[in-house]
Amino acid sequence: MRIGSLIAFSLLFAGLAFSASPAPPPLRVGIVGLVHGHVHGFLNQSRHSPEIEIVGVAEPDAGLLSQAAARYGFDHSVLFTDLEEMLQKSHPQAVLVYTNTFDHKRVVEICARHGVPVMMEKPLAVSLEDALAMEKAAHAGKIQVLVNYETSWYRSNHAAYDLVHEGDLGAVRKVVVHDGHNGPKEIGVEPEFLAWLTDPRLNGGGALFDFGCYGADLMTWLMDGQRPKTVTAVTQQLKPEIYSRVDDEATIILTYPRAQAIVQASWNWPFGRKDMEVYGATGYAITVQGNDIRVRRGAENSREEQLAAKPVPAPYDNELSYLRAVILDGAKPDELSSLETNVTVTEILDAARRSAAAGKTVVLPAMRRTE
Repeated sequence: MRIGSLIAFSLLFAGLAFSASPAPPPLRVGIVGLVHGHVHGFLNQSRHSPEIEIVGVAEPDAGLLSQAAARYGFDHSVLFTDLEEMLQKSHPQAVLVYTNTFDHKRVVEICARHGVPVMMEKPLAVSLEDALAMEKAAHAGKIQVLVNYETSWYRSNHAAYDLVHEGDLGAVRKVVVHDGHNGPKEIGVEPEFLAWLTDPRLNGGGALFDFGCYGADLMTWLMDGQRPKTVTAVTQQLKPEIYSRVDDEATIILTYPRAQAIVQASWNWPFGRKDMEVYGATGYAITVQGNDIRVRRGAENSREEQLAAKPVPAPYDNELSYLRAVILDGAKPDELSSLETNVTVTEILDAARRSAAAGKTVVLPAMRRTE
């Protein structure tokens, strides 16, 4: 055989071998709960993803199960009204949780007994007591418990974090985070979603917990896990005719030894927003939606510039790739979604609720209690 033919044959063989490499198997996931509106965005976009296989759906409301079967084509064999039965019969490798926030503790404790990792929609819990119980269960069951925030995948937030940790802005002095929209009823969330969002027991509060968690999460991340010294919060009902049982407006002030954060959570913005301002000793960064960032740094006569943030490295750029990497490949959980960070987030929200109720600043203990 001539050399040219041998090379061609070798290349063809290599190509066939490469093409014959099997694709990695999908992650077997169970869906727990259908009352959180984010479940529909997830199912619309991801249920046919090669990265996952939905092997079970657990929801106590049989009517919602039937609606999901009709809407998404689920076979009735994968539908369950009981979480324990779903885990025992479907054997998921992880569960994605779309219940009300109050039920997160129960789901984590059950999944921990079965050794099944959990990723839930934010926030982690309605109280510090629940968060600590979930932490205890996760450690006992040796499972990962992750919290999914939309803002965890924003390139702009990661660009701001990099500027801080590369020293381009100087030491962090003030962070202002704005999150929310013009109200869950106003934007037309599903009835089952609105019912628990406006229930203080099931949601922990109103806008305070629904959107305050974003700022608490981002600030804890920027501060490398440091807990604030004090928490001061003001909540209001600007629309009591709609939100009679929970706050629709909340402002949280966090103090650190050399920095301050202002978290503005609202169901009264004229438009939906999720943005952050980070001010350091020598510069600032302001995120612009998910992909851009405004930066000014250096001398007094410097100018602000708007930059496109670079892509976030895989698998930390979307929830499915990330979940798969953590569960199947042993990737390290990032700080934004980690259980440790989100126990701190819950501690902040719990203190903010107490501060608003009492009308005074809450001083956090130097060491957080563990149970």
